[in-house]
Amino acid sequence: MEWNEATCYLNGEFIALARAQVSVLDRGFIFGDGVYEVIPCDHVQPGFTAPFRAREHFDRLDRSLAAVRIANPMSRDDWLRLVAGLIARHPWPRQSIYLQVTRGVAKRDHVFPAGVTPTVFAMSSPWPEVPKEQIERGTAAVTHADERWLHCDIKSTSLLGNVLMKQYAIEHDATETVLLRDGFLTEGSSTNILIVRNGTLLAPRKTNLILPGITYDAVFDIARAHGMPCEVRAIGAAELRTADEILLSSSGREVIAITRLDGKPVGSGMPGEGFRRIHAWYQQAKRDDAARWRAELQRLGGGALAISSGIPT
Repeated sequence: MEWNEATCYLNGEFIALARAQVSVLDRGFIFGDGVYEVIPCDHVQPGFTAPFRAREHFDRLDRSLAAVRIANPMSRDDWLRLVAGLIARHPWPRQSIYLQVTRGVAKRDHVFPAGVTPTVFAMSSPWPEVPKEQIERGTAAVTHADERWLHCDIKSTSLLGNVLMKQYAIEHDATETVLLRDGFLTEGSSTNILIVRNGTLLAPRKTNLILPGITYDAVFDIARAHGMPCEVRAIGAAELRTADEILLSSSGREVIAITRLDGKPVGSGMPGEGFRRIHAWYQQAKRDDAARWRAELQRLGGGALAISSGIPT
């Protein structure tokens, strides 16, 4: 199955992705008035694909919806059933589940419309393995001033600033742009950024200027559990550029070492010991987390492959 032959979920039913349509008056289309989540699902055991930290992703979805004042249109269990249904409908061992909620369809007006039903869309895509070369050799990044808005903590569909920064990286022979605001590290165009200095894992505080990454949290939880010193604080541009190691983290790319920044080597110019340990711990954590998903499926019972509106499996 190709990605464009997938089945998606739109407003209460599973349909072919190629046939899915949304009104041009949907506020997500007109204003970018919506939020989203991306949940990585790995083939952790033969015949078993499981999302990583699903409940944490839905906690963040709740926070984003509350921040933009859209009432969550589905219960937590229905969201979990929806993810299970999408996984079951697709053959890819590794899947990326995309969820989006917009304010809905209304006359074009900046003011929130009354009595509008949110648009709910979800789909699965193949999630390719991180290239072995990137794991073994790292990747290149460039820096740029963070020119985005001041609510980067909301996982909004309004991503033009991030898109421009990602394109900046590609045009400068890199895979990521590391953003600096007023001389301090914030995040990447589509990732969180962490550094290693003298064996300690460091990252910026979670404020309105960065997205509270699920992988960011997972990396810290895993590192602490294995006894690695960790610290959350402001990181200046000079400290970033002289770090022993720089890491990027995201749901799609997991953890990768940045080994060149603005054309200059980071540390030795190869992934360091901190990255190698965190990467190995992270892979084990995905397998361990699969037990939580098994428990969710058992709790949800036979309805795990359909949401409560009665969609057939």
